[in-house]
Amino acid sequence: MNRVIEQENLDQTPVILASASKARGLLLKNAGVPLADLLPAAIDEDEVKQSLKSEGATALQVAETLAELKARKISMTNPNSFVIGADQMLNCNGVWFDKPTDLDHAAAHLKALSGKTHQLECSVCVVKNGERLWHHNETASLTMRALHDDFIIAYLNRLGDEALSSVGAYQLEGIGAQLFHKIQGDYFTILGLPLLPLLTFLRHNRILA
Repeated sequence: MNRVIEQENLDQTPVILASASKARGLLLKNAGVPLADLLPAAIDEDEVKQSLKSEGATALQVAETLAELKARKISMTNPNSFVIGADQMLNCNGVWFDKPTDLDHAAAHLKALSGKTHQLECSVCVVKNGERLWHHNETASLTMRALHDDFIIAYLNRLGDEALSSVGAYQLEGIGAQLFHKIQGDYFTILGLPLLPLLTFLRHNRILA
């Protein structure tokens, strides 16, 4: 009975993910977050990255800025909603990697990352009525094993266009685990969303019990 009462007292403010990312949406759905919608924010990410990099910003600062810009953009047309924005940057020895545009591009990324350690810089924020209420930044470090060309070809043939949906052309939750020698950091952060701190925020705001 207490559990029923607790659920009835939850805040019914809509929660929106400012993204079209199926992976992030699925993470939130599987964690029991009552998402009202997934709405991609129309911002020029390349322009933002280039501008901030020319000003000396770090990859993590870029991820934080993009996460907030996305959330603010969607918040403008969805007042009184909690809007979640998230972004992730892949940084390898000062070189920033974006999502590959095709499978040849994905192969080039894997060759460039082969045998090296890179960082995934991830940020998540929550905006309501245009105001940032909360944010959290997190970094994961991943060491890719040395990859032979034949393995890269076979890997991309098996993964197909799914390789284009993630920065670095890998999906740790699936066959992409075979790419790595060592991983340090939060699993959800690697998937693109520091989930546990976000759930804590949502509980504090009575979106979750």
